[in-house]
Amino acid sequence: MNKNIFDKNVQDYISKNLFGDVFEIILNKQIFPKVTNKEIAEQISAKVKSKKKLPTYFNTPNIYFPNKINIEQTSSEKTAEFKSKIVTGDTMIDATGGFGVDSMYFSKEFKKTVYIEENKELFEIVKANSNKLGLNNIKHLNDDGIEYVKKINTEIDLLYIDPSRRNKENKKVHFLSDCTPLIDYDLIKSLQNFKTILIKCSPIIDLKKTINDLIVVSEIYIVGINNEVKEVLFSLNKQSNNDIKIKCIDLSNRELDFEFNINDINNKKNNDNSKVLNYLYEPNSMILKSGAFSLICDRYDVKKLNTNSHLYTSKKLIDFPGRVFKVVSVVNYSKRNLKDLNVYKANITTRNFPIDVKDIRKKSKILDGGEDYLFFTTNHVEEQIIIKTKKPH
Repeated sequence: MNKNIFDKNVQDYISKNLFGDVFEIILNKQIFPKVTNKEIAEQISAKVKSKKKLPTYFNTPNIYFPNKINIEQTSSEKTAEFKSKIVTGDTMIDATGGFGVDSMYFSKEFKKTVYIEENKELFEIVKANSNKLGLNNIKHLNDDGIEYVKKINTEIDLLYIDPSRRNKENKKVHFLSDCTPLIDYDLIKSLQNFKTILIKCSPIIDLKKTINDLIVVSEIYIVGINNEVKEVLFSLNKQSNNDIKIKCIDLSNRELDFEFNINDINNKKNNDNSKVLNYLYEPNSMILKSGAFSLICDRYDVKKLNTNSHLYTSKKLIDFPGRVFKVVSVVNYSKRNLKDLNVYKANITTRNFPIDVKDIRKKSKILDGGEDYLFFTTNHVEEQIIIKTKKPH
C-alpha cells in the first residue's frame, strides 16, 4: 500500500482523469515522484469499476482502491446491505474480510464487528478506508480468519465467510471444496460457539450438493439484481434441517420475491403441462436457480409448456415474477415456418431446444433487438416449436 496515493494532488489527478485512457497514463512520463503512473492507472480503473457497484466508496473522498480482482470479487453494496438485514445480534465476525464492504454494512446492524483479512496490504487498505468512512465500531485484524474463529470460546451471534472463488492459478472455481478457505462439515462442526454461520457462494453453486455437504443448512438466499443471480447465501445452524427455506430475492423489485420450503418441491410432481395459451412467462433467474419449476404452477395460475422447458402459459394476464409476453403466434419449428413468420429483427430465447441462439441467427439471418420476442422450445407433446410474442401493453 502506497500511502502517497492519499496526497491531495494525486487524488485530484485521479478525480479529473476518471474517464481518461489509463494506457495513455501508463505510457506518459512519471507524473508524481512517489506514485507510479501504473499505480494511478490502477486506482482509476478500480474506482470506475466501483461507480455502480460501490457508490459509497466512489463518492467518498480519499478512498484507496485495491486491484480490480478484489473489486470484482467483493459484494456490491446492494447485496451487502441485504445480508446485514437478514441477521441479528450484538457481535459478528467477518472471517474473510476482503475489501470490507460486507463488514461495513454488518457494522451498521451489529454493536461490534470484527473484520479479519490475511492479506496484509488489503488489510491496511481497508483499515485506512474505514477511517475515511467513519466506521468506528469495526475491529480490524490481520490474521487467518478461519484459524482465528476456531479458537473462539465465547458465544458469538454471527460468523460470515466469503471464501475466495479463485484457485492458485487465479482461475475461477465454484464448488466450496475448491475455494479458499475450504468450507466443509468438519469445519462447521468445530465452530459451535456461533449462533449462525452465513456463507456466501458462487451464483452457479450446486444447491443440492452444497446442502448435502454442509448438512446443517437452515436457509438459502438466492440474491439477484435485474434478473441476474449475484450470490447464493447458505445460513447454517447447529442441527440438520429437513425442511430448508429457500428464498429467491429480487433486489430490483422485492414484490417479486419467491419463498418456499425445500419439501414443497421434493413432493411436487411435474405434471402441469399445457399447450401454448394467450400469455407466455419466463421465471426470473433466481427462481430458475432454485429449481421450483412445478411449484410455480401452484403459486400462480399458470401451466408449464413442458416438464423441461421452464416456460409457462395462461389464458389471462397475471402478475408474475419474471418476464411476461403476449403470444402472437405458434408454429412448429422448420426453416419454412421460421421464414413465414416474416421477422427480420427479434430477441431470441431458447429453452429445451437442440439449437442455440447463435446458430439460429446464423441460419435465419434474424438481427438482434426489436419488439418481437421469439422463443424456440419444446411443447407439451414433445414437438419443437417457435412462439412469436410481444411485450404486453
